[in-house]
Amino acid sequence: MESVNEFLVEVASVVWGPYMLIPLLLGTGVILTVRLRGVQFRKLWPALRLGLIIRKDPDATEGDISQYQALTTALAATVGVGNIAGVATAIYFGGPGALFWMWTTGLVGMASKYSEAFLGVKYRVTDAKGEQSGGPQYYLARAIPNKFGLVLSLMFAVFAVLASFGIGNMTQANTVATQMDSTFGVPTWLSGIVMTVLAAAVLLGGIKSIGRVTAGFVPAMILLYVGAGIIVLAVNITDIPEAFALVFTDAFTGTAATGGFIGSVFMIALRYGVARGIFSNESGMGSAAIAAAAAQTTHPVRQGLVSMTQTFIDTIIVVTFTGMVIITTGAWTSGEQGAAMTSLAFSDGLGGDWGSWIVTISVVFFAFSTILGWSYYGDRCVERLVGRGGVLPYRAIFVLVVYVGATTELEVVWNFSDVMNGLMALPNLIGLLILSGLIARETKEYLARDPYLLGAKDSRTPTR
Repeated sequence: MESVNEFLVEVASVVWGPYMLIPLLLGTGVILTVRLRGVQFRKLWPALRLGLIIRKDPDATEGDISQYQALTTALAATVGVGNIAGVATAIYFGGPGALFWMWTTGLVGMASKYSEAFLGVKYRVTDAKGEQSGGPQYYLARAIPNKFGLVLSLMFAVFAVLASFGIGNMTQANTVATQMDSTFGVPTWLSGIVMTVLAAAVLLGGIKSIGRVTAGFVPAMILLYVGAGIIVLAVNITDIPEAFALVFTDAFTGTAATGGFIGSVFMIALRYGVARGIFSNESGMGSAAIAAAAAQTTHPVRQGLVSMTQTFIDTIIVVTFTGMVIITTGAWTSGEQGAAMTSLAFSDGLGGDWGSWIVTISVVFFAFSTILGWSYYGDRCVERLVGRGGVLPYRAIFVLVVYVGATTELEVVWNFSDVMNGLMALPNLIGLLILSGLIARETKEYLARDPYLLGAKDSRTPTR
C-alpha cells in the first residue's frame, strides 16, 4: 500500500504541476472570462436574484428540479470538506498566500462554471426513465461530433465515477467519523452506520429526493458556519487588515505554516491554492454541469448564470471566512493540519468548546451534503457508460462505500482523489476551450434580448 501511495503522490505532482492543470485551469478561466466579457462580474447580481430569490422559471417545461434545487445540489456537492479541511491544508503547505490563489481560481472559475452549466443544459438528453441527463459526458460528444469528442466524453465519465467514490464519498465520510470521534467521542463505526442509513434513505430516491433535501439544509448549514466566522472575525477585527496584507504578499513568497521558506515558494502557494481551490469549488471539473442539466429552465444561459453563483458562494464567501479565521487567530502557525487547524481557529476565536463543536457540526453537514451531490454525479455518468440498468447497483455500492470510508484510514484515498479530480477536469477543460466560441456567441445573443434575466418571451432553449 505504501508503494501505491507513493505512486499516487508522484502522479498528483505531475497532474497538478506547473505544466499541466494549473496553467490549463487558470488559462481556460481567463480565456472564457475574456470571451464572455467578464460575465461573472457583469451579471452576478441578476444571477443571484434569479437563483436565490426567484428560484425557478415559471415557464420552463423541461427539467426534473427547480433552478434553486439544482443550485443547492451543486452547492451540496462542493461546500464540503474542502471548505474546512482543504483550506487549512492549502494554508499549512502554501502559507496564507494560497488563499489568494484560491480566490483567483474561484473568480476566473466562475466563467468556467457558467460555461459548463450552459453546455450541460444545451446538450442534455432524456434517459429511459424520462429524467434529464447531461454534463461533460454528453456535451463533449454531442457538441464536438467526432471521435475526439467521444473519447473526451468517455474519459470524463470514467474518471467521474471513480472520483465519486473518493472526493464524493470516502474522504467525506472519513472526515465526519474522525471529527465526531475526536470532538464527541462517537465511535467511527457508529458514525459510519448512521451516515450509511441516511444516505440510503435519500439516494435511492434519485435527484428529486436529493433536490428536496439539499434545498432545505444547504442554506442553513452555510449560514451557521458563516455566522460563526463573522463572530470570530468581529473578535479579531483589528487583525483583519494585516491578515489580508499577508495573503497578498505571501501569494508570491509562499511563507509556509511550518516557518521559513520551502523549495520554490511561489509554486507551493500556487499549486496548493489552485488544487484546493478546485477541490472546494469544482470549477472546470465539469461536475456541477450534471446538476445544472436537471434544472427546469427556459434557456441554457439562465441556468449557466445561476450555476455560476455556486462558485461565488463557495469560494468568495465560505472559503474566505475559513481562511481569514485561520489567519487572524494565528492557527495557521500552530502545526495542526486539515480540519484540526480550522477547529483550533474557531475554538480560539469563540472560546471554550464552542468552536470545535461548530466546526464538527459543519463538517457533518458539509460532508454529508457532498456525499448526496456526488452520488448523483456518479449516477449520471454510470447511466452514460452502461445505461439505466447500472444506476441502481451503483447507488447500492455507493451507499455501502460510505461505511468503508468512515471506518478506514484513507491517506491513499486522499491522494487518489487529487489524481481523479485532475483527470476529470482535463477532458472538460479541453472541451471548454474548443467550444468557447459557441458559448460566447449564444450568451451574447441571449443577454442582448434579456439582459436582466427577466425571462423574455422569445428567450427559449435553442434547438439542438
